[in-house]
Amino acid sequence: MAFVVTAPCFGCKHKECLQDCPTDSFHEGENMLYIDPDTCIDCDVCASVCPVEAIFLDENVPEQWRDFIELNAEMSQKTPLITAG
Repeated sequence: MAFVVTAPCFGCKHKECLQDCPTDSFHEGENMLYIDPDTCIDCDVCASVCPVEAIFLDENVPEQWRDFIELNAEMSQKTPLITAG
């Protein structure tokens, strides 16, 4: 399991979510952030601070945004890692 960034993040790219990420799992694309499912440890820190409620555990992603599970996996491999530090 991993957390997934979904549609509400598109165009806003708030970065509060990556401030306390213990595994530096966030990647930054042109229009939104992505979480690498291979490094995410399901700690819930990012989801609890997301100001637009765009981050969900993969099994809890709303049906209309299920495509974002695959999109995060794909784009986290193609976009640069972003860290708070």
